[in-house]
Amino acid sequence: MAYEDKTIQCVDCGKEFTFSAEEQELFAQRGYENEPKRCMDCRAAKKQRRGGDSYRPREMFTAVCANCGKDTEVPFQPRQDRPVYCWDCYSKMKESRS
Repeated sequence: MAYEDKTIQCVDCGKEFTFSAEEQELFAQRGYENEPKRCMDCRAAKKQRRGGDSYRPREMFTAVCANCGKDTEVPFQPRQDRPVYCWDCYSKMKESRS
């Protein structure tokens, strides 16, 4: 597919920026479905507010998969009123919806 440069307005500062054909191709190769919403300056500022380049591991919570009963870990606090699925079952359910 041939991509063409697009002009997008940043949701944070309102400045227009170019989403280049090369960036669009890279997004497609990585499976990204959404276009960027922020210009490079606002993306960098947001990243800095989140802690910069330092990697902080997510807190993980143990749960039992509602489908297969396997023990799993999830990056959110499970609630009693909502089912939790292991990665395999979640992936299969997501594929069947497509």
